[in-house]
Amino acid sequence: MTTPRLTKPTIGVLEVLLAADDADPAWGLRICGEADLGSGTVYPILERLTDLGWIEAWPETTPHPGRPARRFYKLTSTGRHRASEALRERASRRRTTFGLKGLAGGAA
Repeated sequence: MTTPRLTKPTIGVLEVLLAADDADPAWGLRICGEADLGSGTVYPILERLTDLGWIEAWPETTPHPGRPARRFYKLTSTGRHRASEALRERASRRRTTFGLKGLAGGAA
């Protein structure tokens, strides 16, 4: 399975999806708000993650009067595992990179 490019917006979306649970799944505008990203950024990321099999999406079955039906998103079991793994690896690389830069910067 392919790993998407982990841009800051993608990481933000993944973090929101990782924090959501089955009883309270995330929906598009909620993800936008919690990740502090616009819909023009979030929805293409959600589409890519869906295409990769990392998330599944479904429409709200009982929409609230006065607004369009929400579309809910949740990580698949594989997606949850891969997202957690990718974010851990990225954090580890960043600690190593910034740790080495800090040592080099302090020695100069």
